[in-house]
Amino acid sequence: MRSFVADESDAHGEEQEQQPAQEELLRQLEAELEQLKVADVLVQTVFTVSSLGYRSLGEESRDLEQAKLAIDALRALIPALKDSVPPDLGRDLEQMVANMQLAFAKAAAPGSE
Repeated sequence: MRSFVADESDAHGEEQEQQPAQEELLRQLEAELEQLKVADVLVQTVFTVSSLGYRSLGEESRDLEQAKLAIDALRALIPALKDSVPPDLGRDLEQMVANMQLAFAKAAAPGSE
């Protein structure tokens, strides 16, 4: 009986120690979110969508419908970012879409599979 009480006490102590750690983690997350800008999230989204789009153009997992959706999404997002990112990043993003469009045309060409 005595060890059960000790175990229960230890578990309660661990729970109390975890609570301040969780509260600190929450404060850190809130501080990071305050620093985060919509443009940051959109740039990350552009990179994620482009990665998925390029994967959809690969021979192993070719899905031209998904690749086209990725291209269309990028063509919508990138102009919206134009005034929110440095000019060189804007040019790189535009070039990325152009390259993806070329890869799409090559993948969609007859006999490319």
